[in-house]
Amino acid sequence: MLQLSSLTKGFGGRVLFDRVTWQISAGDRVGLCGPNGSGKTTLLRMLAGFDEADSGTMAKRTGLTVGYLPQDGLSHTGRSLIDEVNTAFQPLLDIQRAMQDLEHRLADPRYSRGDHDAILERYSELQHRFRDEDGYAIDLKVAGVLNGLGFAPADFEKPTDTFSGGWQMRIALAKLILRRPHVLLLDEPTNHLDLEARNWLEDYLADYPHALVLVSHDRYFLDRVVTRIVEIDRRTLTPYVGTYSEYLVERDARIAALRGQKKRQDEEIARIQHFIDKFRYKATKAAQVQSRVKMLEKMTPIDVPPERKRVRFSFPACRKGGRVALELQGVRKAYGSTVVLDDVDAHVVRGDRIAIVGPNGAGKSTLMRMLSGAERPDRGTRVEGHNLVSQYFAQDEANRLDPNLTVYDTLGAASSVEMLPAIRNILGGFLFSGDDVTKPAGVLSGGERTRLAVARMLLRPANTLLLDEPTNHLDIDSTNVLLDALADFDGTLVFVSHDRYFVDKLATTVIEVGDGAAVRYPGTYEEFRWSRTHRGQAPPDGAPRPAAASPGGPGRAPAGKRGAPAAGRRDRDVRRRRTQDERRLQRAQAAREKRIGEIERRIAEREGKIKEIEAAMASPGFYEDRDAAKPVVDRHQTLMWEVGDLMGQWEALQRVDGGSGPA
Repeated sequence: MLQLSSLTKGFGGRVLFDRVTWQISAGDRVGLCGPNGSGKTTLLRMLAGFDEADSGTMAKRTGLTVGYLPQDGLSHTGRSLIDEVNTAFQPLLDIQRAMQDLEHRLADPRYSRGDHDAILERYSELQHRFRDEDGYAIDLKVAGVLNGLGFAPADFEKPTDTFSGGWQMRIALAKLILRRPHVLLLDEPTNHLDLEARNWLEDYLADYPHALVLVSHDRYFLDRVVTRIVEIDRRTLTPYVGTYSEYLVERDARIAALRGQKKRQDEEIARIQHFIDKFRYKATKAAQVQSRVKMLEKMTPIDVPPERKRVRFSFPACRKGGRVALELQGVRKAYGSTVVLDDVDAHVVRGDRIAIVGPNGAGKSTLMRMLSGAERPDRGTRVEGHNLVSQYFAQDEANRLDPNLTVYDTLGAASSVEMLPAIRNILGGFLFSGDDVTKPAGVLSGGERTRLAVARMLLRPANTLLLDEPTNHLDIDSTNVLLDALADFDGTLVFVSHDRYFVDKLATTVIEVGDGAAVRYPGTYEEFRWSRTHRGQAPPDGAPRPAAASPGGPGRAPAGKRGAPAAGRRDRDVRRRRTQDERRLQRAQAAREKRIGEIERRIAEREGKIKEIEAAMASPGFYEDRDAAKPVVDRHQTLMWEVGDLMGQWEALQRVDGGSGPA
């Protein structure tokens, strides 16, 4: 579909690509990987047609459509959200308007019978195109994508101007995936998505019917979506088959083999050079010396990628805290008329590793600020545990850096004396090397400032860490440095992150925030998701069964720590809730089956009426009485829309029910 041949591209004397050749075929699902600055975004922009190569060619199949989502910089104005996203179906909307215009003309008595026949023929042609391209399901498709990306139904009629930058990117993403281009190019599509929206996008892209090329720093997202990796490094493209995790294994094996070849080549060069040096001035060996000199000149040195140092780091020692690290009791927080937290309890015990999850705007950051003490609740209390030494990493932590301090001095000012020798090592782990360490923090990009803020946090002693989106703008290598440090951290950890891999590796407890509440789920994020999906059902053999949430409400200590009587009450409460969940599930299943049957009956009824109307419309002389024909045509159009909507509802219920499509 799309092919690059001997393509070269550079900026300011720095060559990003040197005579690279690559092609994208139908159905390819490619993840672009490589160090920061290697050219991933530049390659996407060239594929999208926004940047031109310095030399080489890019060939596209005739009629190929390409869609590109940049990292940022998009905005929408002048329309409501629903109208803006509907423009993804502009060709179908044009057909719809043309059909409506033809309907008015059919009812116009000024047209002759011959004109009416021509109009009717054109109307029939457009109607078949509209139906074949699933035009009657536009509203259902748009609503499904907007809901999946986190927009509430109440948002649909809001002007697009009222949405922030992150939501503007979601609008652009919704339009792009609804348009379904033949080649979909996504540059960090998950940057502005919460976990639920990421999960939805993973499922959507896993079923995308065309080619997909994306850049992402989320390992889990790459593993779920792509089937090939193309590594961009040292001015070339290296393809690998498989997921990101499989690519890491294959890349390490390939580099190990290259190092072996390089070692043998160096030994051979040293042996030849030794012969040349030894016999250079001996006349009887002149021919052999010249032969070996030519041999060296013809050798192509094996280029081995520099070894990626895996930075290991441990937090500085800190005194041990009490059994209870932090506690919120009956906390309420509202902003104007919007209640974010209402009578919330949160109990953080020493050693907890808690992930706070929930949709954007649900109150995750508000809860973090309440826990850190950065913001006071409207009602309720915050209680600090004995010997609490906490660090709070806010979402805007990067903006709190002193712009006048250099990168090195920023860490030096935050470090204890014993940690000063580790500063260079930590900076290297977060991609600051050479002259980078002497730059003032004020000239760094947003991503660089975030990396510096995270590095600074690692130097401060604490026994409780409160981290709000610490992985934003971190590449995979920097995220791994932070992840390793937090995995070895022996204190208490509470964090918000939209990086699924990061959450899976760290969280042993989940607090879900939403509708003013904060509900605690003991267990990993995967177990939390299982609990939400299968509440009241027994897990399949070998599947993890999540621990039941504490009956004392969100944030209460586990029952086993409150004594045997409490544990007995907890077990009874769990069994009672499980029985109630099973009954609710059965009632919901029965209601769903009843609803499916009702929709099938209504579809059959309307299709029967459509056939009757179409038979009448095809009869001779139908349009002679134009006043009588117009309501019949309008009724036919209405019934077609109703069938399209009912079919969408039927398909949605079948997906929930796990059923297959109609036979």
